[in-house]
Amino acid sequence: MRFLRTSPIGVVVGMLAAFTGAFAQDKQADVATVPIAYITERIAHVPLSLVEPILTDAGVQGARLGIADNNTTGRFLGQKFVLDEAVVPEGGDVGAAFEALLAAGHRLIVADLQADDLLAIADLPAARDVLIFNTRAPDDALRNDACRANVLHVIPSRAMRADALAQYLVWKKWRDWFLIVGAGDGDRRYAEAIRRAATKFGAEIVGARDYDAGSTARRTDTGHAQIQKQMPVLTQGEGYDVVVVADESDLFGEYLPYRTWLPRPVVGTQGLVPTSWHRSFEQWGATQMQNRFHAAAGRGMSERDYTAWLAVRSIGEAATRTDSTDAATIEAYIRGDEFALAGFKGLALTYRAWNGQLRQPVLLAAPRALVSVSPQEGFLHQHSELDTLGFDRPESTCRLD
Repeated sequence: MRFLRTSPIGVVVGMLAAFTGAFAQDKQADVATVPIAYITERIAHVPLSLVEPILTDAGVQGARLGIADNNTTGRFLGQKFVLDEAVVPEGGDVGAAFEALLAAGHRLIVADLQADDLLAIADLPAARDVLIFNTRAPDDALRNDACRANVLHVIPSRAMRADALAQYLVWKKWRDWFLIVGAGDGDRRYAEAIRRAATKFGAEIVGARDYDAGSTARRTDTGHAQIQKQMPVLTQGEGYDVVVVADESDLFGEYLPYRTWLPRPVVGTQGLVPTSWHRSFEQWGATQMQNRFHAAAGRGMSERDYTAWLAVRSIGEAATRTDSTDAATIEAYIRGDEFALAGFKGLALTYRAWNGQLRQPVLLAAPRALVSVSPQEGFLHQHSELDTLGFDRPESTCRLD
């Protein structure tokens, strides 16, 4: 800018600092606090590959960055956002920790919890007037028969992920799928979402196998040889375009690429993965987000970090737009037609009125590169193309509107 060429940078910075300081002093007495609670159960998860870091602070780091971002704007509006963190050890009493947050007066709560614990806290009588943001549980049931009026879902559902993947596969004309399903409950539910997506978008499951990962040798001296023999047999078949793996527990899916019976791509929970965030994502200003997170947390941003950031930013956006710190006012705005959140994805993100799910594009990422972003071109919708992902209003058995 010409102003910067003709004015010493130190003078400009000094003027800004003086202005900010004077503004802060003038507003100090008028600052209104917006308290946000974050609750999680720290469950140990050892990834299949040792090249992946074992994260002990996934989620909470995203919430902290969201607080910092909220306060960047809030300091000029007389608002201060604070985060109260409740980290429950594995097997601990999530309900007691949640009740302690309620007793402290919290009404806006970011819940990084699995489905059972999420429903347990949402159903507490004292939580009736609390707004809970689900940032971890992708279960489709939470958006359908098990939906709750006091829960908004930030993380994409399994159906959204499966639909995002299916659109890309159909766009590529890879319509014949070979499905491998693990033994876990999450694996089976992911497979259900894949089957639904195949029917929805005109693909076909031409073969399917269950796999018990307990039989793999993993890190024994002869483990690679055993796996090299198992995977081709597991995927033996004819006429499929792609192998779809349902292994949410990350027990065997990484063994499939380059070992399938036919030379075919591997997609699903491993290989090409549908996700709300990925460390390789750089479009629509995402590089700036990646850099800020790395500077704050000292590592890359995970999906749980991103969804926690979105939840905290949803509160901040509503508080800013309404110039209010009242939880009921903030909730009403978030659920309203005027709400729109910038999430570094090129489109404004909004919440579905019928089940509380956040509309958002879904990334399709390989381990080290972004491959595509869904919804894909040509998949149209009468209201929002984002509603081609997951349960649309006519499909959903939840009615919050």
